[in-house]
Amino acid sequence: MESLSQSELKHYQRQVILPEIGVAGQEALKRAKVLVVGAGGLGVPLLQYLVAAGVGEIGIVDADSVDITNLHRQVLYSVQDEGMSKAKVAEEKLKRLNPHVKINAIQEFITRENACSIIREYDIVADGTDNFATRYLINDACVIEGKTNVFASITQFKGQVSVFNFKYEDGSFGPNYRDLFPEPPLAGSVPSCAEAGVIGVLPGLLGTMQANEVIKIITKTGKPLVGTLLIYDSLTTILEHLDFERDPNNPFPAPSKDLVLLDDYEVFCGTKTEVKMKEISVQELKAWQDEKKDFQFIDVREPFEYDEANLGAELIPVGDVEMNKDKISKDKDVVIHCRSGARSANVILYLEQNHGYTNLYNLKGGILAYQKEIGL
Repeated sequence: MESLSQSELKHYQRQVILPEIGVAGQEALKRAKVLVVGAGGLGVPLLQYLVAAGVGEIGIVDADSVDITNLHRQVLYSVQDEGMSKAKVAEEKLKRLNPHVKINAIQEFITRENACSIIREYDIVADGTDNFATRYLINDACVIEGKTNVFASITQFKGQVSVFNFKYEDGSFGPNYRDLFPEPPLAGSVPSCAEAGVIGVLPGLLGTMQANEVIKIITKTGKPLVGTLLIYDSLTTILEHLDFERDPNNPFPAPSKDLVLLDDYEVFCGTKTEVKMKEISVQELKAWQDEKKDFQFIDVREPFEYDEANLGAELIPVGDVEMNKDKISKDKDVVIHCRSGARSANVILYLEQNHGYTNLYNLKGGILAYQKEIGL
């Protein structure tokens, strides 16, 4: 690639004068190709700072559209963008931030079918996704393709950042996501931002940290978070570091022609199953309640959700189910519910498959359906 133009030198002047960056570092940024998966809370600040820093080519993978609930934290978007493609809106606005950068809007969700082919075209992947199935998929695809994966996650007031599958100059690779998290958590036990909430500034902080790691890797400055998970608590402003190493049992240890992606990452993470379960509609539940049928009623949402609105059920949050399973009857019908029916379904499958329950019913549509059809 050609050297920096006079326009680019002026554009990046405050960065180029840093001895650790200089012209050579800026030219390395210009040559770099970075893929950002997810143009949401983490992806927005990540994209803004990578574009501003002068990364030569940036891919944005996201098939989602702008929603009004995004705007308190995804500050690249505005009210006028509601309903529009995040990837396209981001592309248009980021081009105005820095015309020297090539931006590719990929209006797709990353899947088993496209992950490797998309990732293959870039030097570094930055994972800004919000679910475990996609995180494992991205990790495994990065291992297969030999790409460094700069990771972050957020929830409520806390966030994490790390660098996975870092390629050293001798061709070896650092630990990856599976070395830190060999198995996914019980499905539904870790609520999403939509369920648990998130303070608006948190993704800005963590996404910026991600961008910093990407820039460090490209310019070979500082010490990337390889084998270290940085944990940030915004309520206390405390940073902690958790060190981890390669796991000899990791099924995706390093690039190999023998590695292939799993058939279904949602099945691996327990968020999808072909197993049929018993269900009950909100109308049937109301009839049971009116006739005073003897059944146990359990709510597996979080306490703050219960405090906002509840159906009078016994509260056992998803994360507490295992330690409280003896409180769940096997002698009579048990109805389990959550916000929409997804978390409760995961709990039922877990209890059926691991503890022999046969008397559990999932409330279809959860408390949202009850509120709409019956009322609170």
